[in-house]
Amino acid sequence: MEPSVTGKTNLMPQPKVFAHAAFRGQFGVARVDITPPVGVYARNWGAAKHDVAESIHRPLNLTAMVLSESADSYPLVLLDADLGWWKTPQTFRSFQTSLLERLQLLPSQLLFALSHTHAGPPLMEVDPSLPGSEPLQAWMDGLLDSAVTVVREALDASQPANLEWHVGKCELANVRDLRDPQDGNDRYLCGFDPEGKPDDTLLVGRVTDPAGKTLATLVNYACHPTTLAAENRAISPDYVGAMRETIQDVTGAPALFLLGACGELAPRYQYVGDPEVADRHGRQLGFAALATLSDMEPPGTELAFAEALESGAPLAIWKHRPGTPSAKLRVIQRSVELPLKDWPSAEELEDQRVACTDRALEERLRRRRDIRRSVGNGSVFSLPIYCWQFGDAVLVGCCCEPYSCLQQELRKRFQGTTVVVMNLVNGSLGYLPPAPLYDQDIYPVWQTPFERGSLELVIQAMTGVVEDVLSQ
Repeated sequence: MEPSVTGKTNLMPQPKVFAHAAFRGQFGVARVDITPPVGVYARNWGAAKHDVAESIHRPLNLTAMVLSESADSYPLVLLDADLGWWKTPQTFRSFQTSLLERLQLLPSQLLFALSHTHAGPPLMEVDPSLPGSEPLQAWMDGLLDSAVTVVREALDASQPANLEWHVGKCELANVRDLRDPQDGNDRYLCGFDPEGKPDDTLLVGRVTDPAGKTLATLVNYACHPTTLAAENRAISPDYVGAMRETIQDVTGAPALFLLGACGELAPRYQYVGDPEVADRHGRQLGFAALATLSDMEPPGTELAFAEALESGAPLAIWKHRPGTPSAKLRVIQRSVELPLKDWPSAEELEDQRVACTDRALEERLRRRRDIRRSVGNGSVFSLPIYCWQFGDAVLVGCCCEPYSCLQQELRKRFQGTTVVVMNLVNGSLGYLPPAPLYDQDIYPVWQTPFERGSLELVIQAMTGVVEDVLSQ
């Protein structure tokens, strides 16, 4: 017997439910001020004519977020620091070892992430001959105590909560690889390229308690905090400070910044000394994050088709219902072998630096020497890769600065999963530019110690680690 055309046997499948990528577990958030004093050594630009900070634009913060499956399970710890970069991996490893010992954590439980402000104190073994070295040493000594304190406060504040993600857009970031219009040798400048096509993806995470109160906001965005440059003489979190303030004024909860794969991305207008420009950039990103938050469904709910309502037009009625967030929490740490360039040894680079009389060139040689010391004098470097799965989302990162094609490719390969990509996690080292750029005279290529093809190796390694964590 043929089924009736009006019978229920011919009903179409129900429309897909709209639900945010979510995780249900335990969360704790705490924050501490880590602003150094005026007079601290803070020279981060080769073109700078000063060595020490003369004022404070905005405070620098260290924010801890801890998450776990339940109150009695082991926690994962994410630290969001308003800091630039570690001068060497050895400096970070020494800091990390002490931090893990004092908190009794395993290496896989900790991600120490940098906002990458270029207007903060350097993270380095202090040279006593440098101006402002004494306050820098005192500040470095106190940073470890601050990290221990803020993590313990976050652990004490841990409570049941949901983390939900939503995708938005922001036009703050622009491609900064510009072919030099005044150079006949096809040199590239590190600055705004009007023809570039930047990745404008913005991921916003909302942490709420069972009553729907916001406990924290997470902002994952790829854009170098390089608004303030050689002319700036103030300690500043760059645009991240005003971004946080803009969000927190509305939500009443801490906002964390998770720097994305921004190897070639930066604000259109940058390299200035006016802090108001940084604040304007921060408000732009903050308002975009708030717009994304406003576009989210109520905490802990999903949107499902309910019925057809006959009116002047047949209307599709959708209604909210309680969601079912995943409680999965998984961690994988792995490494990938990257080929190194045939650079001079660290000793040879130091000899070149000592003989150099050009201030900007001397800074370049200092940085190359530090990088060479970091990776060693061998031919390969074992790059750590970190991957956390929390519910329907995955966070993956490394200590380098990959171009944004890395996060675009990973999100393309895992379209059903929210993929949070982070630069400068657990250390800082060098850029990862695409292979074709190695034929160009461009800063990220000659800055990095990694040979052509390294970015592509990292993309494959991250693909494998995401596949593995999702299959557990």
